[in-house]
Amino acid sequence: MTPEHLTADFESVQAHYDLSDDFFRLFLDPTMTYSCAYFPTGKETLQDSQIAKIDLSLGKLDLKPGERLLDIGCGWGSTAMRAREKYVSKVVGLTLSKNQFAYANRLAKGKDGLEFRLEGWETYHEPCDKIVSIGALEHFGPQKYEAFFARCKESLGRNGLMLLHTITTGTFKKSFTFLRWTHFLLTSIFPGGRLPDPEQVVSHSRLAGFELLHAESLRMHYARTLDLWAGNLERNRAEAIKVTNEETYVTYMKYLRSCAPYFRSGEINVFQFLMRAI
Repeated sequence: MTPEHLTADFESVQAHYDLSDDFFRLFLDPTMTYSCAYFPTGKETLQDSQIAKIDLSLGKLDLKPGERLLDIGCGWGSTAMRAREKYVSKVVGLTLSKNQFAYANRLAKGKDGLEFRLEGWETYHEPCDKIVSIGALEHFGPQKYEAFFARCKESLGRNGLMLLHTITTGTFKKSFTFLRWTHFLLTSIFPGGRLPDPEQVVSHSRLAGFELLHAESLRMHYARTLDLWAGNLERNRAEAIKVTNEETYVTYMKYLRSCAPYFRSGEINVFQFLMRAI
């Protein structure tokens, strides 16, 4: 796919994330972080574990004052906010979700050095010192991987660091039940999505000129995250149906409850890849 033909898939992303902020608020933590949390002691609250995950991610990038950070797939803005408050002077967050863009802009109001854009990486051409991308790679297929890593390399320049956090396929043999569940996930929950193979991430990044420095699996942390999300949504059943409908509630409960066992079994995984442009 050549750069001039790159377009962001706004429709697929908005089909999921623009459902209702009020709905997502019923099971996410107060930071509205919709990705795997990190439980260093196992005793953290959901909010504390999400902040711990953000700090784990940003800490790997060795961020310094004066640097410019690009957040690809910034969600409701929690990682970008934390980065600006604690680590760097300038953060640009990209999202394809109208609801997330509006929410993040409310957070950013009056804060210098924090900018959110309703834009995909496909059309972003500005330089940056570091890149963080949490939960974005799953939303487009392997036909875009080459272009994605090339665009990131172009923005970073030599020796720039990128932290890529993504759900991946696992290392164990896939059952028919698992394949049927994957079909449900990628049609009913994340239309247009694909789970990358870890080897695809490594090979495509290497071809673009990245060196893999570190890879860390957080799959058991994601299993716990999903358990907590499911518990929150179940406790808020009546309100969830009120702000959406019963079909949506049932679908999301199926999604949250069914994901955790596959992370525990290793049939799916979640990795943080730290890489450097060379």
